[in-house]
Amino acid sequence: MTAARVYLDHAATSPLRPEARAGVERGLSLWANPSSPHAEGRAARAALEDARARIKAALDWPGEVIFTSGASEAAELALDAANTVHDVATAVEHDAVLRGDRPEWTLPVLPDGAADLRMLSRESEPSTLMLGDPDNRSLVAVQHVNSETGNRQHIGFAAEVVHDNGGLLLVDCAQSAGKFALPQMADMAIVSAHKFGGPVGIGALLVQDYAMLHPGGGQERGYRRGTENLPGILGMAAALEACGDPYIDPAVLEPLEAFAGEVRALGGAWLADRLSDPTPYIRAIAMPGVSGQAQVMRFDMAGIAVSQGSACSSGTMKRSHVLTAMGVADDIADRTIRVSFGWTTTRAEVERFCESWLAMARSA
Repeated sequence: MTAARVYLDHAATSPLRPEARAGVERGLSLWANPSSPHAEGRAARAALEDARARIKAALDWPGEVIFTSGASEAAELALDAANTVHDVATAVEHDAVLRGDRPEWTLPVLPDGAADLRMLSRESEPSTLMLGDPDNRSLVAVQHVNSETGNRQHIGFAAEVVHDNGGLLLVDCAQSAGKFALPQMADMAIVSAHKFGGPVGIGALLVQDYAMLHPGGGQERGYRRGTENLPGILGMAAALEACGDPYIDPAVLEPLEAFAGEVRALGGAWLADRLSDPTPYIRAIAMPGVSGQAQVMRFDMAGIAVSQGSACSSGTMKRSHVLTAMGVADDIADRTIRVSFGWTTTRAEVERFCESWLAMARSA
């Protein structure tokens, strides 16, 4: 009998929760456009606004919620519509933020993955990017939890530095929403439903105040174009409400502690060892003597889904910009895979991955 497949790529997308599926089905029954004035439209609008309130409550967010098609659109909306002049982002941000000729200035990270926030002080160059003058201020993007390493940034300190220097802070919470407390000191935050068991194609840009953005659409209080995805929104609200505290029972991940020691003993790299604040749901691991690409294929043939990094870039031959920014040696970066855990992960699945990894490493 063939063993069931093991899915350990939750940082890319997590399976749809049954509660989210029920929410989507309810939304499909409310088929009218929420912007329409008739009774059907008003019923859809009422469900939409109820879901907005539920999402704010689940995230403990005091500001506003603008629904988008996902994290990438939320990032684009923030970068394009923020009432700022300059863009600054850490070197380990998601590709949706590090796009084209933006940001104007990339903030380096230390070898432990922590953003070098001291570079944003008034005494640092280019200090003109952080002037308090509203006509010359910056939007600074800092990822809450990194999608490739699981490292968590010190958002409280980031907010203090950015606000002291007159900027606005955008925090990418795609990997942390539903799992960790949302950083309420952020001016804007990015959320993606499919990272915590909601449907794909729905997310949000959270803003403390609409005045931080200039309007640019006919929906979502005038800040986004396009009819709202009501089924997705109701599924997102239901998925958030289903997230537990903790997100995963710690007993599920207990096998990783002993496994980490075996990885080190075999000459592998357990990248959490070098991180400033590693979180439990994403692990980056380098296997001695086997490329990351080969590992992904071998694990897939063994019935285990893992990745080399962000789903937006793991299919390319390009080396991870996150590991490069941290100064990880090219040889180690090229042998690193990402394993990420979610709401469906079981202890038996974690144990099976550990056993498979060790068998592969010993036979290399």
